[in-house]
Amino acid sequence: MYKLTEDIIFPHPKFADEKGLLAFGGDLSLERIKIAYENGIFPWYEEGQPILWWSPDPRMVLFPENLRISKSMKKLFKDKTFKVTYNKHFEYVIQKCANINRENQDGTWITEEMIESYIQLHEAGLAKSVEVWKGDKIVGGLYGILLKDKNVFCGESMFTDVDNASKYGFITLVKNMEKNGISLIDCQIYTKHLESLGAEEISRHNFLTLLNSNV
Repeated sequence: MYKLTEDIIFPHPKFADEKGLLAFGGDLSLERIKIAYENGIFPWYEEGQPILWWSPDPRMVLFPENLRISKSMKKLFKDKTFKVTYNKHFEYVIQKCANINRENQDGTWITEEMIESYIQLHEAGLAKSVEVWKGDKIVGGLYGILLKDKNVFCGESMFTDVDNASKYGFITLVKNMEKNGISLIDCQIYTKHLESLGAEEISRHNFLTLLNSNV
């Protein structure tokens, strides 16, 4: 594992360990985070730990054309059950993602330091949010990093207060991204939930090749 310095340089992801951990240290400056994502690396750590930088192998991704929508979800869209907006309440979404209770997880990896940095990324136009509304209340949402020059959206976290709200937002986002030329959604690590939506695992090598070829 590599220790980062003040210089904004990362080792090649191929040097990550078997769990995908590549480096520690450094900071969460806008420039460093941007370079990290552009090279298939992302920060993920808990309160009390140093900043940890990851590039897992395999990598969970979704090609928008492979998006899978169940019959029950299609009915929700037909009935226009929710309304979806973009980038209206980024801070609210990331705070909800940080505080929601998750199965088999103690605490959160979305620390106050992470929240502050990603709000700055949002203000710089790099971090995006999706808000899912039921009436006048936000009941679900997600956020991530948009690498527009690479045609890639890197999903970070989502939350839901109502069944299927975050899934509704994710499906809407993927459809919108495909419409706007985004050809790869980086989901980072495997979950059954993402697999049910059509995401798949590919090798880190293939992921980096796609990332560096603007997909």
